[in-house]
Amino acid sequence: MEVSQNIALFRELVRCAGDIFTWCYDAQGNLLESNCPEEEFLSSVFSVFGCRDHMMAHWQHSTVPLTLGSGIGLVWSAAFEQRDGQPCRAWVFGPFFYTDVSMKSIENGFRSYSGLEVSVAWKSHLIDLMYKIPTVPHLVNTQYLLMLHYCLTGEHLVPSDLGSVSAIPLPQPDAAPQHDRHKVWGAEQALLQMVRNGDLDYQKALNASVMLSNGVQVQTRDPLGQSKISVIVFCSLVCRAAIEGGLSPEEAYSLGDAYIQNAEGSRSMDDLNAIPMKMYDDFIHRVHNCRTNPKLSVAVQKCVDYIEMHLTERIRAADLAAMVGYSEYYITRKFREETGYSFSDYVIFAKIERAKVLLRSSDRSVQEIAAELGFATRSHFSRNFHKVTGKTPAQFRAGVQG
Repeated sequence: MEVSQNIALFRELVRCAGDIFTWCYDAQGNLLESNCPEEEFLSSVFSVFGCRDHMMAHWQHSTVPLTLGSGIGLVWSAAFEQRDGQPCRAWVFGPFFYTDVSMKSIENGFRSYSGLEVSVAWKSHLIDLMYKIPTVPHLVNTQYLLMLHYCLTGEHLVPSDLGSVSAIPLPQPDAAPQHDRHKVWGAEQALLQMVRNGDLDYQKALNASVMLSNGVQVQTRDPLGQSKISVIVFCSLVCRAAIEGGLSPEEAYSLGDAYIQNAEGSRSMDDLNAIPMKMYDDFIHRVHNCRTNPKLSVAVQKCVDYIEMHLTERIRAADLAAMVGYSEYYITRKFREETGYSFSDYVIFAKIERAKVLLRSSDRSVQEIAAELGFATRSHFSRNFHKVTGKTPAQFRAGVQG
């Protein structure tokens, strides 16, 4: 069988044991594809804990498959595909745990990464996912890794041939490069802008904030107390953003106070870590509801919501017409009458608003952002961006960073 058929069979076999996902990277370390529904977020986890860099460094001098471990217990395994003697693709499966782990051990693992700065929301989302991550005993992982290597190369190895890198440390603060505070600020503003907009499709902004600072840096021997401070700061920022988005101060402050009280009353990291994402989601939905235009008909509001939730897809008036049960002519005319925009102009406007968030919160190129949002060319994207904002994408990004 060809490698592609072997990989397809391997994927089916390992999925029989649980949600063990496979990932494919090119020779430059770029993610090509995976079968994981949390692809963007978990690929960032693989990078943040140093596993991707260690895999690429190993691949420069060896094609021996290896297992990569993190200080919080997450494990991945990688095998390598060559073509004409040159590195072609790296295939990874994971993440998984070797054994059942407690939240206390995970928290201790996080503290071992003294140079790691991630947002409270990002960390909370990771901890939520950990409850779904499967356990794969060491022996079973070894068997899977030998199978994967054989699928790629046709070569039989034995367990002693395999490599491993365990509990990968990050640089200490004094050895780490200085964080670009403009990027930190931009990522923070992107998260808060999603609240102001009541944008329910906030996951990409959350993922892009992976290197957002924890907030107030407090030196304390009480990790729970330090985490409480970060959650409270995050809650306060989100509360103010919600007011700016149109939520009444009375409702916003009352809601924020309730979440802050819950945070202060948390007796464990498990209790505390459940708060930030719930709070963030709650505020976004409330702002979305209050920004829903009462002058819009149910059909047009459904169209508006659909557009804002599917900006990375091709959006056609015919599909929306079918969704709301009207003819394309009728719904496009009604859409213009109620919103003041033609259907196509509204889609462009919504895409540019999303582009502004991506430009603020990531280092992705203008070309990549244009492609993700469905613009045929970079120049087409730039023309529309300038038409809406009065600036080119590069000027907008420079203004944010300056």
